Amino acid sequence: MYLTPQHILLAGASGLTGEQLLDRLLNEPTITRVLAPSRRPLSEHPRLENPVGDPVVVLPQLSGKVEIAFCCLGTTIKQAGSEAAFRAVDLDMVVAFGKRAREMGARHLIVISALGADPKSSIFYNRVKGEMEEALKQQGWPQLTICRPSLLLGDRIEPRLGEQLAGPLSRLIPGKYRGIEACQLARAMWRLALEEQSGTRIVESDELRKLGK
Repeated sequence: MYLTPQHILLAGASGLTGEQLLDRLLNEPTITRVLAPSRRPLSEHPRLENPVGDPVVVLPQLSGKVEIAFCCLGTTIKQAGSEAAFRAVDLDMVVAFGKRAREMGARHLIVISALGADPKSSIFYNRVKGEMEEALKQQGWPQLTICRPSLLLGDRIEPRLGEQLAGPLSRLIPGKYRGIEACQLARAMWRLALEEQSGTRIVESDELRKLGK
């Protein structure tokens, strides 16, 4: 069964995947409103509402009913500056966004996690992503879709050296470990938003690439 969502809540619209997803959403004729809070202003559009400011301040002030929420929030330890700062974004902020989206009536959350996410992982990054997934499951979502992409490929405003070095090699790796273009991930997320199911669905990177073709 397929939905035709009209009111969307999007976090992370200024990031690599979020920017691609925002463009796709604003070009969908069925969508009448995209609410996309961000730290810096986004390009103006008649169907875009863009509250600007610190997420801690902006999130509680969001209003209006939404049907589907997308979360494209994410950083790196290097960008964040410390493990604690990384957790504040990739765990705490994501969970707070999910909570607010549920309060606003969203029935389906599509969130970007990471390949290898596991709350018991010995790798800090994977462990935080796993903890984030578990926290979202506890929010009682009627429908929760967790996307686990491999290395994201695309042109960032602030390039990440590790991605630049690993990108060419990741295109050659088979299966779910092969890198995925941000535009592919955005297309996959929109297709997943149109599928009405129940419970939690985890979508690995190889399936995301297929959905995003």
